[in-house]
Amino acid sequence: MALYVMLSTLTDEGAKTITINPGRIKEVNEEIEALGVKVIGQYATLGEFDFVNIVEAPDNLTIMRVSSELMARGSVRIRTLAAMPIDDFIAKFK
Repeated sequence: MALYVMLSTLTDEGAKTITINPGRIKEVNEEIEALGVKVIGQYATLGEFDFVNIVEAPDNLTIMRVSSELMARGSVRIRTLAAMPIDDFIAKFK
C-alpha cells in the first residue's frame, strides 16, 4: 500500500455542514475506507488547510478516484501528495 498526504480546505458549504454535523467528518472516513483507502491519521489544522489526512491506498488511481469523488461534492478542495517513510527515502541513496 502506498502512503498519501491529503491536504483539505473546506468550501463555505463544507464549513456549514460540519458546523451543523461535526460527526460528518468520521462518516466521510468510513465512505473512503469503503472505496479501499485507509485513514492512518487525521488532523484539524490552522492556516492554509483545514485538515491534514495521512492515508494508505493500493495505487495512484484509487487515491485519484477518492479525491475526485470528494471534491465533486462541492464541500472540500483537496491537494494529494504521494509520501514515503523517510527510511525508505534514505535507503534509495545507499
